[in-house]
Amino acid sequence: MTIETLFKLPVTANTPLVRTDYSDKSAWTELCRLVEAPYEDEFRAFFTFVDDPRLEDKTVNELMDLVESGGYWSCFFVADHEALLNPEHPVMAVDLHEERGRTFRVIPAQIWAVENNLFVSNMEFSSFAVRADPDGVFRGFKD
Repeated sequence: MTIETLFKLPVTANTPLVRTDYSDKSAWTELCRLVEAPYEDEFRAFFTFVDDPRLEDKTVNELMDLVESGGYWSCFFVADHEALLNPEHPVMAVDLHEERGRTFRVIPAQIWAVENNLFVSNMEFSSFAVRADPDGVFRGFKD
């Protein structure tokens, strides 16, 4: 049996942030603190942290298979090796509806804007993806 037959991401009211890298527990703890912190005028993201070693090194496609079809969220976020160890902590955002499987990265100081707007369908995934910098990281809307 594969993990997919035994496990699905939990259906929660908050957007999932899935840990796939287990090389540094303190980096995971720090990332959780950063993405939960309030920014600007006290805006913050609302995540359910999915911390399950069975998800270690899972690819985006493998993670998408763990989301119930017709699921509740329009996207989910991934804390992979890059998110944990890069000094900017760019978390991967994964589209589940508009262009299923499309990704970009977002820094913690801007993750609230992505999560909040996608959660309430105020903006589309592509609105953020196309505004990512050339390295694929969304660092906010620039004038």
